[in-house]
Amino acid sequence: MTNPDFSSLPADLPAPQDDGAARHLDGMVLPDVSLEATDGTRVSLSRLRGRTVVYAYPRTGEPGQPTLVPDWDAIPGARGCTPQACDFRDHHAALQARGVAQVHGLSTQTSAYQREVAARLHLPFTLIADPHRAFTQAARLPTFTAGGHTLLKRLTLIIDDGRVRQVFYPVFPPDRGAEQVIAWLDANA
Repeated sequence: MTNPDFSSLPADLPAPQDDGAARHLDGMVLPDVSLEATDGTRVSLSRLRGRTVVYAYPRTGEPGQPTLVPDWDAIPGARGCTPQACDFRDHHAALQARGVAQVHGLSTQTSAYQREVAARLHLPFTLIADPHRAFTQAARLPTFTAGGHTLLKRLTLIIDDGRVRQVFYPVFPPDRGAEQVIAWLDANA
């Protein structure tokens, strides 16, 4: 597909399966790795106080550009990064109303690229970049490879004072991740 519509999801999107690659994250004290955020600050998820929601995603597409690999939509869990970001954007106030102090998106894309995405999608939170995979490797986050790039598998973490309280993995469909977090927050208030 040459010019996909990244804002919508195909009806036949394949669902990812739980391969167990995120089980070790439940209860983990996160490693202290500083990452660049789209607002120019440095963020270490282990040092954030209060409740934090972090959604990890493979990579957002570039409007007008082809997908990373021709069969991107056929890779379970690959497609849907823009709808996922928009879902967290659209539910940001609801998350804050439930005590979430901060929301961050996380990918292995560069912060320069993420700044374009954050501006284009009008995100009220920062995206954090792990292009060298320092945090990804230290936390042993699940990844996959496509087009010669190592990318994060889609997951969401609820973190309390640097410790993972809840893991959502895999996240599917990608445009319902924030709703899944809200349901968990409501059930565990």
